[in-house]
Amino acid sequence: MSLKNRDTQSLSLGRERLRAYKDIGARYAIGAGGFAVIGAVLLMMAFFFLQVAPLFVSATFDRVTSYEHPASGKSVFLAMDEYRDTAMRVTETGQVIFFKAETGAVVLETRLSIPESVQITSYQLINEADGEVVFGLSDGSLLVTRYAFVISYEDGKRRVTPKLSYPLEDKPMMIAQDQPLLSVAGRSSADSVIFAAFAKGSSSITLRRFEKKKQMFSDEVSLEALDSVDIAVNTQPRWLMLDGLLDWMYAIDEQGNASVVALRTGDTPTFYKNIALLGDNREGSRRLTSVSFLLGEISLLLGESNGQITQWFPVRDASNNYDFMPVRQFNDQQAAIVQVGSEQRRKGFVVADAQGQVGVYHATAHRTLAVESLSQVALTKLALAPRSNAVLAEDANGVMHLWKLDNEHPEVSWEVLWNKVWYEGYGQPDYIWQSSSSNTDFEPKFSLMPLAFGTLKAAFYAMLVAIPIALMAAMYAGFFMAPAMRQSVKPVVELLEALPTVIIGFLAGLWLAPFLEKNLPDFFLFLILLPTLVFVFGYAWSRLPDAVRVKIPHGWEAALLIPVVLLTFVLVGLLGQPVENALFAGDMPSWLTNVAGIGYDQRNSLVVGIAMGLAVIPIIFSIAEDAIYNVPKHQVNGSLALGATPWQTMIGVVLPTASPGLFSGVMIGFGRAVGETMIVLMATGNTPIMDINVFEGLRTLSANIAVEMPESEVGSTHYRVLFLAALVLFMFTFFFNTLAELVRQRMLKRYGAL
Repeated sequence: MSLKNRDTQSLSLGRERLRAYKDIGARYAIGAGGFAVIGAVLLMMAFFFLQVAPLFVSATFDRVTSYEHPASGKSVFLAMDEYRDTAMRVTETGQVIFFKAETGAVVLETRLSIPESVQITSYQLINEADGEVVFGLSDGSLLVTRYAFVISYEDGKRRVTPKLSYPLEDKPMMIAQDQPLLSVAGRSSADSVIFAAFAKGSSSITLRRFEKKKQMFSDEVSLEALDSVDIAVNTQPRWLMLDGLLDWMYAIDEQGNASVVALRTGDTPTFYKNIALLGDNREGSRRLTSVSFLLGEISLLLGESNGQITQWFPVRDASNNYDFMPVRQFNDQQAAIVQVGSEQRRKGFVVADAQGQVGVYHATAHRTLAVESLSQVALTKLALAPRSNAVLAEDANGVMHLWKLDNEHPEVSWEVLWNKVWYEGYGQPDYIWQSSSSNTDFEPKFSLMPLAFGTLKAAFYAMLVAIPIALMAAMYAGFFMAPAMRQSVKPVVELLEALPTVIIGFLAGLWLAPFLEKNLPDFFLFLILLPTLVFVFGYAWSRLPDAVRVKIPHGWEAALLIPVVLLTFVLVGLLGQPVENALFAGDMPSWLTNVAGIGYDQRNSLVVGIAMGLAVIPIIFSIAEDAIYNVPKHQVNGSLALGATPWQTMIGVVLPTASPGLFSGVMIGFGRAVGETMIVLMATGNTPIMDINVFEGLRTLSANIAVEMPESEVGSTHYRVLFLAALVLFMFTFFFNTLAELVRQRMLKRYGAL
């Protein structure tokens, strides 16, 4: 072998070896890239799950200590500061003992400003956040007291100083001379205060209202009597409850009979109606053992002798009158409910029963978070820390039990997220998203249904616009259009895909929405006239002599439609206003709202459908046109050679062969529409409502995340629910993409052999 041949062979082997190395490198690089993508997706999923998982964790108790309660006497009232440092108990004789919550060491011992011979017969919290309590006394008087835990810092250490004061007067107020007050209630505002009391042996409830008078040169407050009303009742109420808005007073006995008094009917409170809170309880097998308000003082929490807790609140009926409804029940405890303690910052509550168990619940979520045995004997009193992170309970033996409580996210449950929930102030259960409010008593509403519905609604109307236009355009451009025209049209359409969606959303919100509102009949006229005129023109063109039609080169016929489209715009401009005047009294949006009963919002689903449809059309068109254009020519030529017309060839050969690509284009466009943020953010009113009406707004999952994530507190329930919304959106698109791929593979197997 010559030297030249050996060199040529060596060079060839070197090239083959280099090519093999390149193939191996490319294979591993592509594989690594694929695994990196899968890993990134899995990491994203893991991060989402880590953020969302705490929402569904139950509450847990952690025992701190138990000890004999400090000082003697039976506790009437129990409270604790927000740092679990200092607690307070009030005894029947009026002794007030402040003590360390973890050790029981007495910090301060004093006495209420009542006579030695007088005892406490009843009490009720006026304002738990301010520490105001009204005590009913055995001599027929009542006393309003305020307790506080003053926080200070010395040398970097926190110090809690207990304080007892009298916000109104430092002496009892006489209600019923020498008759013990079996039940009392009170509400205080900036300028007035109202008290209700029921005395032993009485047949009526005494309501007294006072005006607050503040001294000019001091902080002392005196009361000036405004009116006093006695309201007759046919029961012996153990509980008197004044709601937070001072709309209603409830007088409730142990048999569940409640007399409701309307406080805002003219100048004088009047009896409203009687309610049987326990239903038909003729045998007396059930009885109430505890009554308290939920946060906001609107809902009543009723604890029964069988361990059941029921939430009631007032509801307006169809006649705009108030009725009082049992909204939800909790049946996870079996012994008589001793006390219900409501959280100060959420719609949650804790319950102590006669078997020594404490249950943790959330009303709105209808969720039982934990039921734990704190004592071997019956509990008598319960105090929940203001931050809801500790429980202090006293049992029948006088032993105090302190437990830490971990209950970070009780507001979320499957029912809250996906079912209808009956919220306070609503006439019926509904799907509501309203994550925040200026009111501290606000009831968060975390239903994802309106957001998921809005996401599908926006995608539906967008695809309704995009699919017909994109697929028809792809069919014509890929099969019928002349190559020279196709080379000009396709790049222009694909160029629209690069247009930022924020620009489309900006134009849709600030120009398209008001334009449509002013020219709504014109839009529907355009939808009717354009296909009609195109059909008429096509029919007329088909009837022209061949000598005329052959003058237009094959594939350029679409250019003839440009004058038809322009004519359509002219006719719409001429007919729009007369049609609106004749059919819609000159204002179609107002006619829809006032006559047809169809709500009209300027930034609505129609605007979103048009704007998002325009954003999705280039994606579907590009993929579908490539699929049609790449159908093997021998299949097309064979069909034409057998006598099929071009249209028959399109329907019978091209579309089945290209169907996997067409389907892929549609599903990719659908995924784009589902995940779109800026267009729906700027072109809708972002109203989370569930209404299929095309003229109403919506809010999507992605837009909601974009709007609320910057304002949510990191680690809060709201923050984690937004991550849950992102996870739902991710799983939603993953599911449909997977389903689309399975369908595409089946179509490929079926039509791939054509």
